[in-house]
This record gives sequence, structure tokens and C-alpha cells, in this order.
Amino acid sequence: MGNGIVVSIRGLTKIYRQGDIEVTALNGINLDIAEGEFLALMGPSGSGKSTLLHIIAGVDRPTSGECVVQGINLSLLSETELADWRNQNVGFIFQTFNLIPVLTAYENVELPLLLTSLSRRERRQQVETALELVGLADRAKHLPRQLSGGQEQRVAIARALVTDPALIVADEPTGNLDAHSAQEVLGVLQTLSKKAGKTVILVTHDPKAAAYGTRFVHLEKGELTN
Repeated sequence: MGNGIVVSIRGLTKIYRQGDIEVTALNGINLDIAEGEFLALMGPSGSGKSTLLHIIAGVDRPTSGECVVQGINLSLLSETELADWRNQNVGFIFQTFNLIPVLTAYENVELPLLLTSLSRRERRQQVETALELVGLADRAKHLPRQLSGGQEQRVAIARALVTDPALIVADEPTGNLDAHSAQEVLGVLQTLSKKAGKTVILVTHDPKAAAYGTRFVHLEKGELTN
């Protein structure tokens, strides 16, 4: 695992316009994130942490400044290029698991691979590896309703992992979970960073969740405070 810089952010500003009103979500952010780091983005609601996560993940664009991920300045990509880049490089985990209820855990994890040119055997290998990484190899045939909330979120993590992205971005992934399930999920993210060398970026307002990271940064009104 290298310790090169995966994400380099300079002078990043995001302004949302609502009619005549301008809301500054991010104000001149500078931040570097190293390969294999597990970074927790902390801050109260409305501090800009989800906006920052979305810009790093190529879902949103900054008003000014630059976000360079793996040497690529995302601002310079067209919408199509950005969509392709996201599919290949970013695994998303949300507060809601977004699993398809009529598909098994295996089929839910396999979904992103159906867009690729992989053979069925190659897909199976990647799905089984992803389920193993999150400790759910024995639950492959279960439907979401047969799983606990923590297990559902681990299936969602396996789905985010299955394309072998460089970046895993998680937006309040434990928000809907009880304390025990939250620990399970955060433990999986920690393992992915430590053992699989994934760069994990976690948005949370919970100091207990942030403690799983290798580093945390705090956002307050669109500015980094540490």
C-alpha cells in the first residue's frame, strides 16, 4: 500500500443559488487525502460535509477551485466522462441501504458488474470476494428482509466494493443502525482501509464513528477548522 496522495483539493468553493440568495456550502477548502487513509469528515448538519463528499466522488461540481483525484482534475471532465470515472473509481455507501428487495444479497452485489464486460465466472469471483470481505459469504442467498440492518448495510458495502474502486465514500452509513450494527459496519470500513488498502471517506457527526478513522477533519460553516 502506497502513501501517495489520492485526493488533492485546493481553494474549493461551492455556492448554491436559491433565487437571489447565495448559500456558501464550502469556502476555500484545502485538503489532501492519502492512499489507504480512512478519513472521517465531521461537522454539524449544514456544515458542508456531504457537499464536499459529493464533489470528491464526482457527483457534484465546485463553483471554483479544484478537486484532483488520482491525478485527474474532475472539473475538466464532461458529464459522460465523469459518469464513467465514477463507475470505475468510486464505491458509494449511503444511510439507506438501497438494496433491491426481490434480489438476494449475491444478486444485489452483482448489479454493478452487469454493466461491465466480465464473464459470469469473473463476476461470481468478484461477488464472492466482496461478500467474504464484509463477512457475509454465508448469507449470499438471503433476501434483504432476511437480514439484520447491519447485515443489509454490509451487503451495500460489498456492492460498493465489487468493482474494486480506489475510493469508498460513505455518507452517514450508520445513521439508521443500532449501536452494535454500527460497530460491525465501521469495523468493516476500517478493515478495508487497513487490509485492502482502500481509501475510505466517511461523513459523520458521531465522534464514536469518527474514532474508527485514521484521521478526522472538522467542517464548520463550509470551512475546515482543524
